[in-house]
Amino acid sequence: MELWHVWLQAVRALRAACTRHRTFLWMVLALAAMSIRSDRAGVTSFIRAHGLVERAYFRLLHFFHSPALKLDRLTALWAQLVVRLFARFVVRVDGKLVLLADGIKLPKEGRKMPAVKALYQESTCNAKAEFIMGHSCQAVALLVQGVGLFFAVPLACRIHEGLVFSNRWKKSLLDRLVLLLRRLALQGFYLVADSYYASQKIATPLRQTDDHLITRVRRNAVGYRPAPPPSVPRRGRPRKYGTKVPLRHLFRPSRHTVTARSTVYGDHHVSITYRCEDLLWKPLGTLVRIVASRHPARGDILLLCTDLTLPPLTILQIYSLRFKIEVGFKQAVHTIGTYAYHFWMLNMKRLHRGSGNQYLHHQSEKYRRTVRRKMRAYHHHIQLGLIVQGLLQYLALAHRRTVWKYFHLGCWFRTMNPDASPSELVVAHALRTAFPEFLSRISPGHFLHKILARYRDPRKHPRFKSAS
Repeated sequence: MELWHVWLQAVRALRAACTRHRTFLWMVLALAAMSIRSDRAGVTSFIRAHGLVERAYFRLLHFFHSPALKLDRLTALWAQLVVRLFARFVVRVDGKLVLLADGIKLPKEGRKMPAVKALYQESTCNAKAEFIMGHSCQAVALLVQGVGLFFAVPLACRIHEGLVFSNRWKKSLLDRLVLLLRRLALQGFYLVADSYYASQKIATPLRQTDDHLITRVRRNAVGYRPAPPPSVPRRGRPRKYGTKVPLRHLFRPSRHTVTARSTVYGDHHVSITYRCEDLLWKPLGTLVRIVASRHPARGDILLLCTDLTLPPLTILQIYSLRFKIEVGFKQAVHTIGTYAYHFWMLNMKRLHRGSGNQYLHHQSEKYRRTVRRKMRAYHHHIQLGLIVQGLLQYLALAHRRTVWKYFHLGCWFRTMNPDASPSELVVAHALRTAFPEFLSRISPGHFLHKILARYRDPRKHPRFKSAS
């Protein structure tokens, strides 16, 4: 009972994203289904999770496509709710939040799904194909700390490739990530990302809002020392860039090299060597902090930070937690089913394997509206999945003992550790175990009881009576 009351109390804060009360009821029903379902076979798994009648399937399809659920409003409300719920667990550095950003490529073989295109796989794993057909997304998460582990609480994720509505649209993936960050309406944060995001398009907008970027840079990157003032006055603009410094040279032993105890996540009694230099970075045109670190087991790494006051060991510690967003992707795919959507567009022109972007500026306005409607359904499904994952993480941190109590009633793991914060999978099992008891104790006038009583199949749930 306690878990579901906390869950519902958090979901009520998202009511303002729905223009109609009925839309909010279906959103709650979808969120509950994603929290307790045992399979990830699209919308049909929602029907099985609640034991609904057949007509509820078409109601759910209409809900995901409905404009009554305002996506940008829902994203902003969820970001504010996350900061409020995880106030005791949020990782802050100098009073600023730590946001993680990364991309994910989702295999989608549907020939009638908008934004599906051929995507190159950067991984060198032999088990992965060099190219896949799928959706390319970019995601942002908030770093929080629990008992014995860190979580990357997902805030937003969007499909940022595959469609071109206008030949005048020149926004790159980096520009779209900045727009996504602005939709979150969060102030004061460090954005941690991999080397793909080491760009002026990311750093400049962040500096304008007093936010900062921490990212990895390639070994062939270069920096510049500030030019010394001229000995005699000269005409024209004074020199800005002085001696060129290849960043790989910072790994060479020098008097500036420091040996210290490692602050990298997972290290115990390990010493590393590092060198820190404040150099001019041409893409940004200002001084940035470069940290060249040599780890005895993990190898060499070059990090860039736009905050010149942040200590080098703190920069290394923050970047070592970037992989938590990739762990979150794994949970979203295999546990939550965030990206397990299967919405087809019947009147869409059939795709061919290996095709790229879909150019729509020559298509009719009716066709483009249909594509936007289908993309809205994809993004609604993704955002609701992120919310479910965040709620599971909140229960794991704030109600750890209650989660383990309900988990023990219906499941068991050989490697479980009740003294540590549980994973999303453990919380999902606990919610699934506690859901029948919760439904049996809520009043017939409760909104969740009303909608379930109307659409639940009595043959599957003979004891669940209608509110009427």
